[in-house]
Formats: sequence, structure tokens, C-alpha cells
Amino acid sequence: NYNSSSNIDDGSCAYTPQLNIGDTYQGGIIFNILEQGDLGYVEGEIHGLIAAPSDQSSATKWGCYGTNISGADGIYIGTGNQNTIDIYNSPCLAGNDAADICYNLSLNGYDDWFLPSKDELYKMWLNIGQGNALGLGNIGGFANDEYWSSSEYNNISAWDQNFDNGSTYNLHDKNFTNIVRAIRAF
Repeated sequence: NYNSSSNIDDGSCAYTPQLNIGDTYQGGIIFNILEQGDLGYVEGEIHGLIAAPSDQSSATKWGCYGTNISGADGIYIGTGNQNTIDIYNSPCLAGNDAADICYNLSLNGYDDWFLPSKDELYKMWLNIGQGNALGLGNIGGFANDEYWSSSEYNNISAWDQNFDNGSTYNLHDKNFTNIVRAIRAF
């Protein structure tokens, strides 16, 4: 029932874009499509995670050294946004820390960016970084270095991801400087 001369939407047509990991979409690069069991998965709908097309900082502290942040310990896919909110709302945040940079980011028409959780960051490395699990190469343009996650390990350290060799660490203290790459959900 397509009519090329139509100038209004009568609701009779539905279009669902075909989205794939590696596509440029809604301000960045899709690096994960949610599957059943993932937080935020909705049957019959396409949702996922998008990485900013470039790093937001090359050397930033996680912040809040010596303070446990209630709620910022989510490690799974779908927990990065809430981790970032919890960090941002904590009284110890000094500004220009990793979560602050992502929370306040406005990029490519979107302002709902956040610092990825440990597992979200791993998926980024695996799918559009040096992990190259899908044969796409490092299309995210990631450095061979360590990137902060929003997942706190304890009051003095947080999880990060090594984009050179794929190792996930939890021993870097929050005052250590790592790279920051924001993500958003769609």
C-alpha cells in the first residue's frame, strides 16, 4: 500500500530498520544488540548499545577514591547507565571524572550518554574493538590501552578493560588515569 505521492502518515505502513553490530546509528557505532536474558531486552523489538565514535578523554580518573558508592557495582549488560547515575549523584564526585564526562556529554544530537559497565565495555572490545570477534576489525578506533568502566570493585578500585589484549582488571585504583568512551542505549 505504498504511495509515493503521500504527504502524511496514515499509520498503515510500518518500517523497522535492519540494524547490525558495526552500523553507524543514533550518534555512534552499534556494538551490541540485546538478546533474550539481557537487561532491557523486549521480545519483538530491537534494542542495543551504541559507542561514541571517539574517546571522550585520554587520561581521566574514575574518581571518588576511598568511597564506596552505593549502587555503582553493576557489572552486567544494562547496568552501566544506573552505575553512572549513582556515581554522578554521589557527593564525592569532583567533576571531570569518568562518569561526569559521560553523564554531561552532548554528542551528535544525543545527551543520554553514560559510562559502560564492565560487561558492556568487554562487548565493545570484543565486537568493534581489537577483539574482532565478528571480523569487523577495530572499527571503533580504540587505543591499545585501558578504558574505564562504571563498575566499582570496592572503595579504592574499579573495573577497567584492556583494549590491547582483552584483559579485564579490577585492581586499578580510582585515582589511576584511563581512557573514557561513552555509550548510549537505543
